[in-house]
Amino acid sequence: MPVRVIPRSRTERVDAMRAGRLVLRVAAAPESGAANRAAAALLASALGLREADVRLERGSTLRDKEFSIPTNAQPALARLSPDVLAAGGTAAGRAREARVPRGPVRPR
Repeated sequence: MPVRVIPRSRTERVDAMRAGRLVLRVAAAPESGAANRAAAALLASALGLREADVRLERGSTLRDKEFSIPTNAQPALARLSPDVLAAGGTAAGRAREARVPRGPVRPR
């Protein structure tokens, strides 16, 4: 399962999909694997799994990671994805999108 981990966040939460990856915000710093452990714990709790059932497969030192989850968690993931997508991301993300100019940029 492709995941984007954003460490040092104020709160721990699951955000909307971005570029085909589920975004996980964790409070832990990316030191000594703390953010990886926090991301695995957050993903496990969001899917209703034990932490031992979620395993980091790739990206231990990158923000883009791949976690493996058991096949019996696929229905929980399917339920989680529409809820996350329906939320439309965070308020900060929507505010940032509102500031991004659309169309050609005119020189001043």
